[in-house]
This record gives sequence, C-alpha cells and structure tokens, in this order.
Amino acid sequence: MIRSELVQKIADENPQLFQRDVERIVNTLFEEIINALADGDRVELRGFGAFSVKQRDARIGRNPRSGESVEVEAKNVPFFKTGKLLRDRLNGKA
Repeated sequence: MIRSELVQKIADENPQLFQRDVERIVNTLFEEIINALADGDRVELRGFGAFSVKQRDARIGRNPRSGESVEVEAKNVPFFKTGKLLRDRLNGKA
C-alpha cells in the first residue's frame, strides 16, 4: 500500500472528512515520526510496532564490481520492530 492508497482508504471509511484533510493528517503523522527519529527519539505505536534509530559503526566494505576495499562511514539507520499484535496476525494467530 502506498501513501495515496492509505489516504483514499481512510477517506472512504470516513465520509465526514474531506480527502484533503485526511491527506494532511497522514502527512503530519509521517512527518512527526520522521522528526522524532531525526531527533534520536523512539516512536511506539501499540499493537503495530516501534521505530527507532540504530548506530552502524564504520567498517571496511568491498566494492562488488571491482572487489576493491572501501571505507564505509558510521551512520544512523532506521529500525522497525513489530508489535505482538502485528506479529500474531502475520502468523495467523489472531
């Protein structure tokens, strides 16, 4: 599902809301998650999962085309851990 499909589904299920308002809500939600992660905070959505930021250390990598060793800088990467409810639904338990 892409963002526009999410907006359309929410708008269809809530006819009292204008589609532009639903789009603004969805965009604000994603922006707040992005801002929190950029600040190093953790975002938890109960039953769905938790977003956090993990630090990857610098390392020596390999260029797959030439086989040459290259230095890979340390970086922060987003990490998502599923919640119990989501995990159970994916495994057919709920």
